[in-house]
Amino acid sequence: MATGTNIKTYFDGTWHDGDMSIIKAADHGAWLGTTVFDGARLFNGLSPDLEAHCARIDRSARALMITPTVQTADMVAIVREGLASYPRDAAVYIRPMYWALAGDELGIVPREGATGFAISLEQIPMAPPEAATTLTRTRFRRPVLEDNVVNAKAGCLYPNNARMMVEARSKGFGNALVADAMGNVAESASANVFMVKDGEVFTPIPNGTFLAGITRARHMKNMTADGMKVHEAVLSFDDFHDADEVFLSGNMMKVTPVKAFDDTQYQIGPNANPVTRRVREMYWDWAASER
Repeated sequence: MATGTNIKTYFDGTWHDGDMSIIKAADHGAWLGTTVFDGARLFNGLSPDLEAHCARIDRSARALMITPTVQTADMVAIVREGLASYPRDAAVYIRPMYWALAGDELGIVPREGATGFAISLEQIPMAPPEAATTLTRTRFRRPVLEDNVVNAKAGCLYPNNARMMVEARSKGFGNALVADAMGNVAESASANVFMVKDGEVFTPIPNGTFLAGITRARHMKNMTADGMKVHEAVLSFDDFHDADEVFLSGNMMKVTPVKAFDDTQYQIGPNANPVTRRVREMYWDWAASER
């Protein structure tokens, strides 16, 4: 099921209008879940960090033993060709995808070189600046590398995210703040997370249980260049209850303020959450500078 509108699909060497079928019933990806993807954005005529997103899908594919078949520069060129068909003011979600076509003699290990590739473009609006969310705890946790492919942006990881989101929504919240295997905060169910205390910014240290995102890294570079103190640290749920501000960082919406974590309320708005608002401003300014 499509999330956006005005969909275009790159498959089998050319662009097609619409959400076309690309995976066969006997493909390894359809059968055993060997699928990876990445996500970038077009907004205001800008596609920030597009090359980084196209490069990361190569690493994700290798983590699932899928053979990448498209060079990063070629993938960027294909994406730009597809984006050229959209209105200049369109907000588009950019999703390149790999999946394994076949397996070994037992069917389990992806066969080297047997790879499917596609790119899906969908118009999906960016969230307005005033959009915010709420967080709660969930009983589900992030896996570790020893039991799952947490070093990839893999489709097989997302059912775990989905059950976190469903549990949070059943409690009346918009998202979940999720623990790692040790019980410390890892990220939310859908994005990396930052908290602010006394003007300094903190984010969970990457420990192999979640992807430290491209947008996360961009925010950290922007904040450091702006003179902010940014720390990667082991953070507890109590730390987030004690925070002055909390915000999420992800490719889909870039910066999402958090207005509550369970019964803890955070002030947001024109006269509140100054660090979150500054991070958003810096991201948009940086993106415009990369035009």
